[in-house]
Amino acid sequence: MIVVLLILIPLLSGLVTFFLKGGNSAKTCALISSLLTLGVSISGLTIFNNADLLLFKADWLPGLGSTFSIRLDGMGQLLCLLTAVSFPLIFVATWRHEYKNAHNFFALMLLSQAGLMGVFLAMDALVFYFFWELALIPVYFLCSIWGGEKRIQATFKFFIYTFIGSVLMLVGLIYLQSQTESKSFDITAFYALNISHNSQSWIFLLMFVAFAIKMPVFPLHTWQPDTYEQAPTATTMVLNGIMAKMGVFAVIRWLLPVLPFASFAYGETTVTVLAVIGMIYASLLAIRQDDMKRLIAYSSIAHIGLMVIAIFAETTISLQGVMIQMFNHGINIIGLWIIVEIIERKYGTRKMSELGGLAQKAPVMAMLFVIIALANIALPLTNSFVGEFMMFSGIFSSPLFQYELIIVPAAGLCIILAAVYVLKMVQKVLYGNTILLTEMATDIRLNEKVVLGIIVMLIIVAGVYPQPFLDLTKDTTNFILKESNVIHLLKK
Repeated sequence: MIVVLLILIPLLSGLVTFFLKGGNSAKTCALISSLLTLGVSISGLTIFNNADLLLFKADWLPGLGSTFSIRLDGMGQLLCLLTAVSFPLIFVATWRHEYKNAHNFFALMLLSQAGLMGVFLAMDALVFYFFWELALIPVYFLCSIWGGEKRIQATFKFFIYTFIGSVLMLVGLIYLQSQTESKSFDITAFYALNISHNSQSWIFLLMFVAFAIKMPVFPLHTWQPDTYEQAPTATTMVLNGIMAKMGVFAVIRWLLPVLPFASFAYGETTVTVLAVIGMIYASLLAIRQDDMKRLIAYSSIAHIGLMVIAIFAETTISLQGVMIQMFNHGINIIGLWIIVEIIERKYGTRKMSELGGLAQKAPVMAMLFVIIALANIALPLTNSFVGEFMMFSGIFSSPLFQYELIIVPAAGLCIILAAVYVLKMVQKVLYGNTILLTEMATDIRLNEKVVLGIIVMLIIVAGVYPQPFLDLTKDTTNFILKESNVIHLLKK
């Protein structure tokens, strides 16, 4: 029942919110719904951590070989927790922001949350596809209605990219279903497939393109900076903090175990090369940005690129590192977006060249900003250090990579570049002399202090004591590697 509630609470709350009158009512309903969802997610990790309560299966479309099958495994629990934590933080941080037709805005946000939960829970390919679309469709409306001046162009580009990716993925899923003995979309039937290497290759390309668009991976990233810049900041937080993880998650869940030989063939070479190019390219672009939104957008491409490389290293430590880093990156990046939202709302600009000296006027914001920024560049004792250290260790020790002595330094260069653009942002925004725009600046409000304080607490706790995350993801990691490791399969 726990898994059903994770989807049902935001879904029903979103539908109810459409009919509420008044922005405060819709806002309150959204916050209460997100807190209830968070409570259910935490309960699934603690007092109700029972296998029977973390699984639900019911007839759905038997004629198509699909059942409504959802389950919480370790990776799913971590990403559902990320989703459950993020939405109340977003709602509280943007509490004073006024939206036109607020009931529609918050209803769409909740529907997107329901879709995200479904993606991370789905154990049936058709159910997975259904929730994938449910997560994305509300975002189109959120961006096109409440976005910036160029929102229509940005949303259209976002729609074209994701629509093409969705069609390609659907073709791949239907083909895989047709190859199962029982003509089933169930994940266990997919894992039992024994497809020829040639067939695996073209199916991998179809599905990886869909997932790569969502992450995004170079050169399928061009929609991202424009969409992040033009979307309302609350929606950008969802896009970057959670939705980007859909693609990473899908590669681990639906590609490695189902198409192991194609994952090895393309992951070791083509995908890894593209990820490394994307990391360096995006980092260099981030250094040149003056707009904080675009800087954070490009920085995310670099962070996701490292996760992609670590996935295809296919070692226990690298895969666990990716799972942990999905959670850590989501928390950190939402913290940065909240800072940007506060600054833009208070001072009317996101340009670093038009800011300065805020540490003198807003010391609490400055302290929290610095901690979140340092976590984003993986400073030791912060959460990202754990994930990145594990990923680099796994990449370097992978028996599948032949060129780790090139891959690791190239990817490692991006840590140095990240320090350059993040510290540049901190220096330009917080330090130096105040200017006319920041001379009368004041510190952040109580709700903003609470939200950023929670994020900083998560950063430090996960950085100092990551063992619960390792325990949570251990079984899922071992299972995925057992199903996908090419060396093991060849021995069989």
